[in-house]
Amino acid sequence: MIRTGLVTGAARGIGRAIALRLARDGLNVVVNDIQASSSDLQNVQQEIEQMDTSVDDWDKIFANMRGVFLCYKEAAKIMITQGRGGKIIGACSNAGYKPHPMISHYSATKWGVRGLTQAAALEWAPYNITVNAYCPGITKTSLFDRFNEELAEFQGKSKEHLMEDLLKTVPLGRVGYPDDIANLVSFLASKNSDYITGQSILMKSKEGPLTKSIRFTAALILRNIARYS
Repeated sequence: MIRTGLVTGAARGIGRAIALRLARDGLNVVVNDIQASSSDLQNVQQEIEQMDTSVDDWDKIFANMRGVFLCYKEAAKIMITQGRGGKIIGACSNAGYKPHPMISHYSATKWGVRGLTQAAALEWAPYNITVNAYCPGITKTSLFDRFNEELAEFQGKSKEHLMEDLLKTVPLGRVGYPDDIANLVSFLASKNSDYITGQSILMKSKEGPLTKSIRFTAALILRNIARYS
């Protein structure tokens, strides 16, 4: 029987790589994404220095957890009705293991995804449904490239210099790529992972010290994630 996989956020970056990998693995892949308006960054320095989390900011960033919750719930309904089990794989982050200053609202969503993944795995195990999540660190996508370029301009550095600062926190000495994450999802979606459930798997080694540049990068990315997503 040919399996079917639904990939949300599949238009670009990590979602696109996952969709293509699962298709190469022989799954029927259903893709989904949304279109969101974006505008140029305004007064970046003020945004980063203040980093006040408004109720609106909190609600926007909590789409990270709400989206995973809704996808988990609806996927489980279908799988339980079909009676054939299945595999549910969610998007988490290394911030789900190590919270960072200035992005407490983002970290909270990812810790929430970890907890939800563990609880859902326990609830749906009797139906032969496994639930896991992937937790990437710095990942080279077009969105990250854009943030990196704008942050380098803001700090008066070259993109190369800024990237060197970022890589000091990564023991393997390189950023992640969407295909790295897609390979993990491929494994979690295969029969080889049948005995793995409730896990949120980190995609990088332990971080080094959190430098000022890294804090600025995290702040910029998460502060504007709703604008650019």
